Amino acid sequence: MKKLLFLLLLSFSGFAQLKYGLVIHGGAGTILRENMSAEAEKAYRQKLDESLAAGYAILEQGGEATDAVIAAIQVMEQSELFNAAKGAVFTHEGRNEMDASIMRGDDLNAGAVAGVRHIKSPISAAKAVMEQSPHVLLSGAGAEEFATEQGLEMADTSYFFTERRWKSLQRAIEREKPELDHDDQKKAVEKSPKSSLIYSVPEDYKFGTVGCAALDKNGNLAAGTSTGGMTNKRWNRIGDSPIIGAGTYANNATCAVSSTGHGEYFIRSVVAYDISALMEYQSLSLKEASEKVVIKKLVERGGSGGIIAIDKDGNVSMPFNTKGMYRGFRLSNGEAKIAIYEEE
Repeated sequence: MKKLLFLLLLSFSGFAQLKYGLVIHGGAGTILRENMSAEAEKAYRQKLDESLAAGYAILEQGGEATDAVIAAIQVMEQSELFNAAKGAVFTHEGRNEMDASIMRGDDLNAGAVAGVRHIKSPISAAKAVMEQSPHVLLSGAGAEEFATEQGLEMADTSYFFTERRWKSLQRAIEREKPELDHDDQKKAVEKSPKSSLIYSVPEDYKFGTVGCAALDKNGNLAAGTSTGGMTNKRWNRIGDSPIIGAGTYANNATCAVSSTGHGEYFIRSVVAYDISALMEYQSLSLKEASEKVVIKKLVERGGSGGIIAIDKDGNVSMPFNTKGMYRGFRLSNGEAKIAIYEEE
């Protein structure tokens, strides 16, 4: 009898461990319902749903969290709607320079690429760095040489050209001030106390980074982030997206996080790791930790943006301190959501 009870408990425990799911984002910012056409909103929601479906299918079949993250992000990388790969913004020189990173929570291994111009899927290159090299972060020509050696698909620079992003660059050049990803002419400015450079932050802006965090049936977490960076950026500027601990972090003991926002603030605040650390060292829940970092700490420091995260128990959090964030999640218990606006 005791043996039967033990087997039943073991079986129940096994089923309990099958909880899985993923959460995604496609950028945060001043995303207002009144400024969004019905057609555009439908397109964004459909693409977010497609991204969730791609990642969830892998998890449902017993696949790894890292593969689910790659699949979900690649859907958005291949869409002109988002500032990543195909839809990447332009630098001051008229180039597309892309960044991406991925991390898995079981062994804390990670990989990233920065400033790449010809890799069709930067997130796939980040995964290759994680799995096929002794390094964490590769940049520029070296990262592209490595990607070529790994047999990853490369693309001519024309693949990344979109008219909408090009026009955004021309407007930014007219002002001669780097701007964050969006089209509005109105702006606020921030000036570093140690620099004469003024960064233009449009009143109607969007941080177009894309990302995913996932929990698989084996209880393993993973997170990834991909971006085209900041319109009109100079000097090979790199934001938080390829920085482990800032734009991306995953730890099986706590959670997996992907960030989207004004990268300089996310780097200084080590946002993704800070959420995990608050959970580990102060025993905060995912919701408590993520909201403390995004709604309190970042706001106090002047940083804008948001994060998406999933913890080891399948809880999801998607806080942001802007007017909107393209976001969604799908869990094995049937819960699912796609949202854009602040009030959703």
